[in-house]
Amino acid sequence: MAALVKCFVAVLILNLVTRGFCGCSVGDLTIGTVRSGKEVQGKAEWTVTVTNNCICAQSRIILYCGGFQSVEHVNPAILYKQGEDCILVHGTSLPASASVTFSYAWDPPAIFLPKSSVIAGC
Repeated sequence: MAALVKCFVAVLILNLVTRGFCGCSVGDLTIGTVRSGKEVQGKAEWTVTVTNNCICAQSRIILYCGGFQSVEHVNPAILYKQGEDCILVHGTSLPASASVTFSYAWDPPAIFLPKSSVIAGC
């Protein structure tokens, strides 16, 4: 009986340690938007940086971007709008601690919110 309890405790501790090392989620993506100071066709230009603060890579990153528009070309390899969602870097992996940046021009600024991702490499 004591061996069974020790085994259970060991599995529980291992589970907690493993989750501690990779308790990442889409919430580990931070999105910062700043005005660049430029204007494009009379619209303010904004620079957006998406950073993966997880210790693991994240892929298939989807951002909510309802209402997003731009008079400035945004490289679809970086940000591709699909309805109310935007797909970041064609769904490929954003490594741990890495960032991706893009600029667009519109007033008012769009609101980008992390919606979903797949945690990889943990």
